[in-house]
Amino acid sequence: MESSSPLEPLFAFMTYSLVRLEHAFKTIPGSAIVIRYVRSSYKNDPGRSLLELILLIFAIRTLLQNRTRARQKNFVKLTEKEIDELVEDWVPEPLVQPLDEVEQAELENLPIISGPVGPKPKLASNGKTVLNLASYNFTGLQGNEYIKERAVEILRKYGLGSCGPPGFYGTIDVHVELERNLASFLGTESAIIYSQGFSTISSVIPAFSKRGDIIVADRGVNFAIQKGLQISRSTIRWYDHNDLKSLEDVLESVDKEAKKKRWPLTRRFIVTEGIFENDGAMSDLPKLIELKKKYKYRLVLDESISFGSVGRTGRGLTELYNVPATEVDMLTGSMANGLCSTGGFCAGSIPVTEHQRINGTAFVFSAAIPALLAVCASEGINILTSTPSLLETLQDNVRAIRSVLDKVELIEIPSHPASAIIHVCIRRHAYSSAGGLLAPGSAPQPSKHTKSNPAVLTASKDYFEHDWHTEERLLQEVVDEAIAQGVMITRAKRLRGQEPWEPRASLKIVATAALTRKECEKAAGVVKAALVKVLSRRR
Repeated sequence: MESSSPLEPLFAFMTYSLVRLEHAFKTIPGSAIVIRYVRSSYKNDPGRSLLELILLIFAIRTLLQNRTRARQKNFVKLTEKEIDELVEDWVPEPLVQPLDEVEQAELENLPIISGPVGPKPKLASNGKTVLNLASYNFTGLQGNEYIKERAVEILRKYGLGSCGPPGFYGTIDVHVELERNLASFLGTESAIIYSQGFSTISSVIPAFSKRGDIIVADRGVNFAIQKGLQISRSTIRWYDHNDLKSLEDVLESVDKEAKKKRWPLTRRFIVTEGIFENDGAMSDLPKLIELKKKYKYRLVLDESISFGSVGRTGRGLTELYNVPATEVDMLTGSMANGLCSTGGFCAGSIPVTEHQRINGTAFVFSAAIPALLAVCASEGINILTSTPSLLETLQDNVRAIRSVLDKVELIEIPSHPASAIIHVCIRRHAYSSAGGLLAPGSAPQPSKHTKSNPAVLTASKDYFEHDWHTEERLLQEVVDEAIAQGVMITRAKRLRGQEPWEPRASLKIVATAALTRKECEKAAGVVKAALVKVLSRRR
């Protein structure tokens, strides 16, 4: 008979303990699932079970250890007096840079309107009535008495706000009716409305174009489009501003590069504006349609300025060029500009608009527009449809203003003859003798976006050849002189250093159908006199 091992009692105790532990573990709800998983995992992959055990032990150790132990090694204990001294000496950094003298003076001289804004508002500073050529009141819908009556009626029926996003109890019947009216007015299958005009295009672009997709965009697009391009994280290829030969060259180069490098199939878009906000130039829509079909791209057209200002009834470039709106894949516009209401819209096919209801960030996360403003927009569409003479009056006033300003030798106007926004730039020779032009090597640095994208350098050529500090100061003097003579205009405001393409400094004069031709000619004459007065003494 063999003698028993001295470790046998220990093994027996350990076996008994494990059995008791297993029995206790099995009484826990869900333990059978864990045991089955461990047995299956160990049988198929023992190494994985060991790794999971190590990770579990590490996690438990991390939770139980003293987290402040490492900090206490380099901890310096301060007295109450030392703490008070440090607090007194601490100077927080400013959130923004302080205003310079020019900015401070401009802020102090901003005109303040007393009462409603319209074609002839009253200044709060002196009670003087001025002619308004600064507001986007293209067809004179601002202050329309019938629209005001309808707004009061809807306010009493629905209240002020919707208090919720469109997809979460924010949509009411007047919103749906407005979308139907927009689609019918433009001639598309469907339309979707947004609460803010700026965030419309900056939300539409990333809703469709993602990382890896290709966007070919005009270098002169507005800041809202630039933000949309940035948010999309797509591959951006720029073409020269409003140069469709350059666009075709870029499309051809992308096509060749895709074949050479065997790129995977991706979505491709052309992004541009109808009338460019930065200079008033107009796109050649038929040529754009031709190129997008030839190279198989989708066209995203922002008509924030052209909607409500060109075409027989204000339908924009599609009506002006007699191109069906269905040829544009995504047509966006501003109801704030064109209809004197608020928000924006995107019109297109049903899949295009329905996709945005769950993927358009500005649609999903913003409260729906107030009911009264939705009705104002619908009534604005009805007025444009039934009164084509408004657009005729607007274009007549545009021609009247241009006929006066085109005779001024000291300026140049890059805007299209039909654009209701008229940008006025100073000619280079107008102030060169006063030291206005930059000396070689003294040009300001491009923005950080320009540095990171060599393709943008050619777009900023004008930026480096003009001293925009001097030009903006001179143009502000023109603005101040004009408003002193009873005409309210504005200088185009730029986000210097934040845009890849730096637009030139310019005056921005907005024509309106709410004024007569004689009043527009008078206002243009005042602006002309102010330009001559300011620029002549600088020569």
